[in-house]
Amino acid sequence: MSLSSSSHHIKVVPLGAGQDVGRSCVIVTLGRKTIMFDCGMHMGYNDERRFPDFKFISKNGQFTQTIDCVIISHFHLDHCGALPYFTEVCGYDGPIYMTYPTKAIAPILLEDYRRVMVDRKGDITSNQGFFSSEDIKNCIKKVQALNLHQTVILDDELEIKPYYAGHVLGAAMFYVKDLATGASVVYTGDYNMTADRHLGSATIDRCRPDLLITETTYATTIRDSKSSRERDFCKQIYDTVVNKKGKVLIPVFALGRVQELCILLETYWERKNLGKSVPIYFSAGMVEKANYYYQLYINWTNEKIKTTLFDQKRNLFNFNNILPFERALMDMPGPMVLFATPGMLHAGMSLEVFKKWASSENNKVILPGYCVEGTVGNKVLRNKDNKHAKIEIDSRTTVDMRCEVKPISFSAHADAKGILQLIRTAQPKNVMLVHGERDKMAFFKKKIESEFKIPCFDPPNGCTIKIKTDSYVSSVNVSLNLLKRTLSSSSSQISSPISSTMSDIYSSSSVLNEFNNDNQKRKKIEGILISKPNGHTNLPDLSLLEPGQAARELGLRQHTLSFTRKIPISASSGNNHKSDIADNLYQIISNLLETQFGKDCLSYSAPQSISLKSIKINFDLPNYINVNWLLTDEIEGERVCQLLDHHLSTLKLNIK
Repeated sequence: MSLSSSSHHIKVVPLGAGQDVGRSCVIVTLGRKTIMFDCGMHMGYNDERRFPDFKFISKNGQFTQTIDCVIISHFHLDHCGALPYFTEVCGYDGPIYMTYPTKAIAPILLEDYRRVMVDRKGDITSNQGFFSSEDIKNCIKKVQALNLHQTVILDDELEIKPYYAGHVLGAAMFYVKDLATGASVVYTGDYNMTADRHLGSATIDRCRPDLLITETTYATTIRDSKSSRERDFCKQIYDTVVNKKGKVLIPVFALGRVQELCILLETYWERKNLGKSVPIYFSAGMVEKANYYYQLYINWTNEKIKTTLFDQKRNLFNFNNILPFERALMDMPGPMVLFATPGMLHAGMSLEVFKKWASSENNKVILPGYCVEGTVGNKVLRNKDNKHAKIEIDSRTTVDMRCEVKPISFSAHADAKGILQLIRTAQPKNVMLVHGERDKMAFFKKKIESEFKIPCFDPPNGCTIKIKTDSYVSSVNVSLNLLKRTLSSSSSQISSPISSTMSDIYSSSSVLNEFNNDNQKRKKIEGILISKPNGHTNLPDLSLLEPGQAARELGLRQHTLSFTRKIPISASSGNNHKSDIADNLYQIISNLLETQFGKDCLSYSAPQSISLKSIKINFDLPNYINVNWLLTDEIEGERVCQLLDHHLSTLKLNIK
């Protein structure tokens, strides 16, 4: 057995979020491939500085030739806002990856922002190199959506895998590995290591990447307990609307934090029996959109949301005390609470209301999230202790601010404790800090180097760093059966007899020749790697085997892991017989699955059973559809459940 090592470098340069928050865009070169992680805009600028400086990548506009793929971590505009500009204006035409919820929600936020900017500045698309509605649509068509833990191989060279990040619906951390050298990177995007009222906490394997690129928005902050922040939030609102008869403005983004706070305030209002005496409003359309996407992607939420929706048949996002807001209500006398977008007061309804309400000492602005330098929200925060401040909105507008300002962090970012927890879990060899303020990053950099004894980097935008990696190549004995199965899956015919003994692991020249000559392409062999002591060397003997063979060699019993999901059917009493409904529903579901997966992938059996790989769909009328699947088909099983969840929620069945 031989063990050899060679040195390689990972090259990294931030085009955005280097010693800054906003405009996230990090370029990483692994082996022969270059990846762009995020492509965001800076909410504090309205000129060319809003986008990353793409000329750094290619001065002559050869972006597709330079960047092998773009990976978007989540739908917030500081992470995806420049993507339509990069693809449709700059001309990038390569692969783009993001999760299914991100692909669904990002175009809505992009279009909302584009519309607001057009309203404020006139037709910006023609004279400022912005993007149009058509650009957004064309950009999203190019996106390949991924499920959690789904592995994608790009050009037989890069392995890409998303992990759950919390933060917002669909947010993901991405693990990327160069298959030739073994060098790997984890890019976190924004993440939250603490579960909240609607999302779970971020999770990742002990993947030991060569480099972990992590956000540091709250790198020097350790938050108070969540319960104390929730109490303070409710108390601040109650004091203003009940004791002062004032108004409370809560700037939020359309999806994410607002769901968290609406659930909290709805519960508090019911407990205090405030009812409609003090109305709570939200920006029109905001909760309707949230309802749709949280039901469609219910598997991305926490267990309480799933249990309440499926078992109790109650949607936590259908609020009794929170109503849609109309502009006419802005001047209405009396107390009220308003959740308005966007969260940084840089445009839209939240800014419009702020300009109206800021002058009254009885009113209050509660800022639950981070506000980027240059935004109105950031200016408001910097003047929170000033009882009479003048806030510059733009070059033509200044607002007298006499209202109370209260920052209460419900930001869905990891704090210092959470970032350190992620580093302990992932066990990287190097760490790079992005998406944070320079002084805080410098302090946190020393903390990481001291605690973990590993190199840590915090480069500014445009600064390139090189990280040396060592790749080790070890010889592995590969099972002949595994080689045959790999060739068979490539439609190659093998005539050699199949055996499952250890003697067959070693050479078979005919199979090896066929394996090496088959289209001369790199092939991915998947099996179980087992290690056994070697009496002649200090190194173990490694063997790659089929799962059953590996279990026998190690004396293990083989187990099958299966899943079952009961999907509720919305049914009411009516004139239709159960058998008629079953036939009708069977046909509807069959058509839905054929559209999504293709007719040839499905098989049918009586009574009313549909199969897709190991997935079995059976009808348990009048209450449920049962879905069963094996671990090997986990991604398809979850996708089928998502489709049925969404489709069945829109059907109303009348059963006699």
